[in-house]
This record gives sequence, C-alpha cells and structure tokens, in this order.
Amino acid sequence: MPLKNICIFGAGALGGAIASKFALSLGAEVTVSVVARGAHLAAIRGDGLRLLEAGADAPLIVKLRATDDPRELPPQDLVITGLKGHQLSAAAQGIGHLLKDSTRVMMILNGIPWWYFHRDQDSGHAELQFDELDEGGKLWRLVGPQRVIGCVAHQGAEVSKPGEVRLSNKGHFILGEASGEISADLRDIESLLQRADIGVKLSSRIRDDIWSKLMGNASFNPISALTRSLMSDLMADAAITDQIGKVMKEVKAVGEALGANVGMSVEQRLEQARQIGPVRTSMLQDLLAGKSLEIAPLVGMVVSLGRLTATPTPVSETILALVSQLDRENCRPAK
Repeated sequence: MPLKNICIFGAGALGGAIASKFALSLGAEVTVSVVARGAHLAAIRGDGLRLLEAGADAPLIVKLRATDDPRELPPQDLVITGLKGHQLSAAAQGIGHLLKDSTRVMMILNGIPWWYFHRDQDSGHAELQFDELDEGGKLWRLVGPQRVIGCVAHQGAEVSKPGEVRLSNKGHFILGEASGEISADLRDIESLLQRADIGVKLSSRIRDDIWSKLMGNASFNPISALTRSLMSDLMADAAITDQIGKVMKEVKAVGEALGANVGMSVEQRLEQARQIGPVRTSMLQDLLAGKSLEIAPLVGMVVSLGRLTATPTPVSETILALVSQLDRENCRPAK
C-alpha cells in the first residue's frame, strides 16, 4: 500500500508527536497534514509544530499544512486519529471526507474502542455496537470498522503550550488488525513508523493489549482526576494504591470474561506504574484545562461490559459515578 498522503486528525499530544516525526524524517517521501483547532492550530500555522523529546534541551520545529476543516485536504492514503474516544463520533463526517477506497485509519485510543467487537472471535459478541462509544453509529457507517488499524499507545505526552508537544519517555505503539491478521497494510504502516524513529510492535491479539493498558487507564486516570494527583503521588499513598488494585482486578476479570488473555498481573501493573514518576494522566490534563473527560471508553465500558458478562465491578461503578459528576461540574458554565 503506497503511503504518500498522510493526515493526522487531532494533532494534540500523541498526534502532534507523530506528525512532527513524520515531517522531520519522511518529509521528502510523504505529504503530512494535520487537523487541529483553536489556539493549538493557530500556533502550528504561525510558528510551526514544536516537539520536545524526552531529555531534549531544545524543541524540534516543523512546518506542515494545518487546518480545522478536513474538506480542504485531498483524499489520504493513511489517516491517524489522535482524538480521544469521546471526541471521535463528532468527527466521523470529517474523517469520512479524507477517505478513498483503500484508505486505512490508524486510531490511537485508550480504553474500549468503538470497533472492538468487529470480527471478534473470542467474546461471542461479534459486531456488537455501543452507542456510548459511537453515537448513532456514525463511525461504523462513515468510517467503517474494516478500515481501522487498532493502536495502543505506550507514550507519555502532553501539549505543554499551544503548538508544542512534550514527550516524557521513549515510548512505543502496538498495532493490530481487528481480525488478528498480520496484514500487508499493517506491515507497511509498521515500516513507516520505524523510518520515522517511532517505536512500534505488531500484535495478532490487539484486544489483549487493549485490556492490559486499560488496567491502568481505568484506574489511574479517573482517580488522578478525582484527587488532582500526579502518578507518583498516587503510587506513594497505600490507601489509594489499594483502590487502584481493586479496579485493576475488575478490569482484568471483565476482559477475561470476553475471551481476552490479560497476561499481566495486578502486581506487575502496579510495579510498572511505580516507575512512571511525576506525570499527569491525560484525564487530569483535560480536567485542569477545563475539557470534557474521557469517561465512557475508560470507565463506563468496564461497567457496561461487566454487566454484559455478569462480572461484578463495584469499585468501578463507584468511580464512574464520582468522575461523571466531576465532569458535569467541570464543564458547567461559570455563573
């Protein structure tokens, strides 16, 4: 699959990092464009997109085509979405404008993605759709689950100011087809990322990787938002760590009830978290920025899929109620 025109739809922290690396490393062979909005878009247009890699003293700066209207761009060979799960449905039509018959869409998502049950052979629920992930089935219709390359990101990143992305580590991305096939398209995208010096692994069981990451996202993200705490502070508090471990056990149980092999133990996942340091989770970043929180894919679906599989999730249910109220208050207009 020739990959000449590539659009990063949602050039925030992770999307912006990928766009920067593509433009820096592959500028002679591909045309990279980004869809962004607001002050971030204005900064990219004015001064370029700035990338501060972990440990770097100065940013790398790239100039690339940036717009808030995907209709201004030609059909793409590859679209990479950097939007969070609760933002995607509203962007379905915009993404659809970028597609031709052969276009693949690599979706960087935390939590349970809208396409999760497409071609799923393990859960007994193949092609099941959830409106809370894809309102009105817009993504299913306008993008199509068959186009999706699943992506699980293990990369700490933050938009430190408009137009600037800061990475906290040398991370990697796990890619997989919903079918489990290691396809030619998957290999082509792997090569593209490797040439841009982006860590990448291919998975024949991407759902396992989704659940392994969700053990952390379903616990750390909402609890960090509720307490406004850095990762290092959460892990230093034994009482909070105990609650985090309980959420992880529930997530693992739900994933396994759906046929996933969540190989990592709760103790191993907690030990990984102890190495992360003073980092703000993406949900805490959104809370502090006054943005809506990514609740349904990270917490809501643990509860919903727990009910589907008759798997108890009492701690996750409590956290869902609390963080949902926090989100309502956070987004309430000031009087």
